[in-house]
Amino acid sequence: MQLRYSFRLYPDISQQAALARAFGCARVVFNDAVRAREEARRAEQSFPTAAELSKRLITEAKRTVERSWLGEVSAVVLQQSLRDVERAYRNFFASLKGDRKGPKMGCPRFKSRKDKRQSIRFTANARWNITDNGRLSLPKVGAVRVKWSRTLPTTPSSVTVIKDAAGRYFASFVIDTDPAVDAARMPDTGRTIGIDLGLTHFAVLSDGTKIDSPRFLRRAEKKLKKTQRELSRKQKGSKNREKARLKVARAHATVADARREFHHQLSTQLISE
Repeated sequence: MQLRYSFRLYPDISQQAALARAFGCARVVFNDAVRAREEARRAEQSFPTAAELSKRLITEAKRTVERSWLGEVSAVVLQQSLRDVERAYRNFFASLKGDRKGPKMGCPRFKSRKDKRQSIRFTANARWNITDNGRLSLPKVGAVRVKWSRTLPTTPSSVTVIKDAAGRYFASFVIDTDPAVDAARMPDTGRTIGIDLGLTHFAVLSDGTKIDSPRFLRRAEKKLKKTQRELSRKQKGSKNREKARLKVARAHATVADARREFHHQLSTQLISE
């Protein structure tokens, strides 16, 4: 079983610039792969294989003037971007055939540089590591400071660096765990309980306990309204509008973080008891 552990990153100015280059290069390779597949479809030709795309869009592209800057980032990041395209098309075709459960998947679309959420993935081949002083060392980025909230149970198999809409950076580690070990960490209490989610209360338990709704969004409405009004008054494309957009995103992120923390604490309490 695989679990994800997320931690906050605090890159310095040069590291933020290096991550921005990696985000941009990964996006370009992703878009080039989607474009190559679409051109093959319109020409009624077979889709190029992953090996062909890797050779054409990464290896050979680095030797051209137009794509020479692809060599400034880790090659693993670019390879993982191609794998994302392969997975997207595989899920799309499986959805068309009805082999994939859940809602219908759309055809992969181009990524925009205006997307406020960016991510790149490093596997073990990238030779990233956690230094002795607790920093996350990434190839062609440097040793990034990490806020460790807990200890990783085992060595991660990969790490995904994410920049969200609020301008925050996170490291998401994939951990391979044994379900038996996880079950022993939180033993069975022999008790059961029913949970009814409601409107007046967040939840009512079968033993009569009522859990009040924190109403995080309602309490933050005044601040959200103010920041949204300031954003609407800024000229589109200006630096002041980007600053105002960040304020709105951070205000929403604060609400989302508080709600997520409440859910985690309550669910952990119910499971453990």
